[in-house]
Amino acid sequence: MAISRYIKNYDTLLASAVGFYIIYLFTRYSGIGISPDSIMYTSAARSFAAHGSTLTFNHAPIVDFPVFYPIFLGIVFFITGIDPVAAGPVLNGLMFAAVIYLSGLIMHRFSVASRLYKWLILPVIVLSAALLQVYTYLWSETLFILLCLIFFLALRQYFLKYTLGSLILVAFIAALSCVTRYAGVTVIGTGGLLLLLDRSLPTKKKINHILIYGVVSCSLLVINLLINILSTKSLTGPREPSITPFAENLHYSGTVFCDWLTLTPNQYAIASPLVWLFIFGFTSALLFNFMRKRLTTYENIAITFALVYGLFIILSATFSRFERINSRLLAPMFIPLIWGSTSWVIGIVKRLKFKPRLFVSIPLAAVMLLFAYRSYKIDWQRCYDQCDYGNPGYTDDDWNLSPFAKFLKEDKGKMFKPGVIIYSDAHEAVYFLSGTSSFLLPHKFFKKDVQKFYDTKHFYLIWFNNVYYKELLTLDDIKKVKHLKLLKQFEDGGIYEYNAADEPN
Repeated sequence: MAISRYIKNYDTLLASAVGFYIIYLFTRYSGIGISPDSIMYTSAARSFAAHGSTLTFNHAPIVDFPVFYPIFLGIVFFITGIDPVAAGPVLNGLMFAAVIYLSGLIMHRFSVASRLYKWLILPVIVLSAALLQVYTYLWSETLFILLCLIFFLALRQYFLKYTLGSLILVAFIAALSCVTRYAGVTVIGTGGLLLLLDRSLPTKKKINHILIYGVVSCSLLVINLLINILSTKSLTGPREPSITPFAENLHYSGTVFCDWLTLTPNQYAIASPLVWLFIFGFTSALLFNFMRKRLTTYENIAITFALVYGLFIILSATFSRFERINSRLLAPMFIPLIWGSTSWVIGIVKRLKFKPRLFVSIPLAAVMLLFAYRSYKIDWQRCYDQCDYGNPGYTDDDWNLSPFAKFLKEDKGKMFKPGVIIYSDAHEAVYFLSGTSSFLLPHKFFKKDVQKFYDTKHFYLIWFNNVYYKELLTLDDIKKVKHLKLLKQFEDGGIYEYNAADEPN
C-alpha cells in the first residue's frame, strides 16, 4: 500500500527524471564543475576512503568546511571505487532528482494541497538556475539542500506524533546538516524556534524536548569544532572581518532575488526593497501562523527556514568576510522561498466559487508558466555555452586547453626538488592538475603569515595569471622583496624558484 502511494506520485517521478537528465546535459561535455572548494572536498574524500582521515591535499585537516560532505563523498568512493570527480554527474543527478521528488511529496502534503499548484511549481524547481548551478558542481550545498528537505519531513512528523523517537530523528538530521555546512546552524535554529513557539505540549515536556533537541542537534558540530581546535587551534580556519556593511549585503541578496525572478541587472534598483519585502512578509506570515496555531504545517516550516537562513547569511556576511553574497550561498532557501511566497494563494483560490476561481487561477497559472519559460531560456543558453566550453572552473576549456595546465598534468611535480616547499596563488589547481601538494600564498591581512613566507629560505612558486584573488600576496609584491628565478614561462602563468643561497652577499 505504501509503495503504491509513492508510485502514484507519477508527476513528481517524471519531474525527477527530467531533473536527472538536465544534470547529465550540463555535465556531459567536461564532467562535473570543479571549483577550489570542490578540490578541497575531493582531496579530503580521497583521504577518507584510503586512510579514514579527512586530510586535504596539503596534508592539513579540513577546517574551513565541516567534515560530513567529504566523508559522504569518501563513503561513495569506497563503496563504488569511482573517484568523486568521475562520480559527480551521476551522484549530483541522483541528489537533484531526490530534491525534486521530496519537494513534490511535501507539496502533496501541504495543509491546502493542489495538484495544479504542484504542476506549476515543479517546473520552477526543475528549471531553477540557482539549483542547476549548485547541482552541476561538486559542492556541499548539493547534500545540504537535500538534508534540509528531509529535515522538513522529519519535523512535520514530530509535530504529528510528539514522540521522543521522532524528536531525536529531527535533531540528528539537523546535526548532520551542521557538519555538512556551517550554515546548518540555521536548521537547528528553525527547529528550535518552532519548538519554542509551539503551544501543543505541556510546559515541562516542552522544556525537556527543547533541551534534548538542543543537545543532539549541536552534538556533531561541537565534536567537529573540538577536533578543529585540537588539530589546528582554530574553530573554522582563519576568518577576516567583513568589508561589506549590512546595506550592501542586503542589496547583494536582492540582486540574487532579482536573478531568480529572471529580471535583468537594469532592474537591480528594486533589490534592497525586495529583501525588505521578504523579511517583512515572511515575519508577518510567521506571526500570523503563530496566532492561528498553524506553526506545524509544511508551509510554515518552509517560511521559518527561509527567514532564518536568509537573515543568517546577510548578518554573517556583515561581520565575517567571505565571498560576496551570491546565488550559490542563498540557493538552500530557493525552494522554501518559492513555497512561502506562493502557497498561501491555494487557500484563497479554493475558497472562491467556480467562476471567480477560474478568473483568478488562469492569470496566476499563466504567470508561473511564463516564469518557468523564462527560466528555461536562461538554462538553455547556459547549456548551449557549456556544451561548447564546459562548466566554468577547473574542467572548462580555459584549463583543459591551457599549455601551462597540460605541462603540470604531464610533469606531475617531477621538476621540483624533494623537501622544498611549493607555494601558489591557486594551490587547489596545482593539486587537481598534477597531484602535487602546495601551499596557498598568505593573505595580506595576516601579517605573521606574510612574514613567515618571506622568511622561507628556499621555495617554488607556481603562479597562474588567470587566477586573481586580491586578498593574497601578488607576484609583484613578492618580486619587490625576493629575487625570483624563472624556471618555466607560459602565456597564462609561470613557475619560479627562490633560494636564499643564490642571493648576492
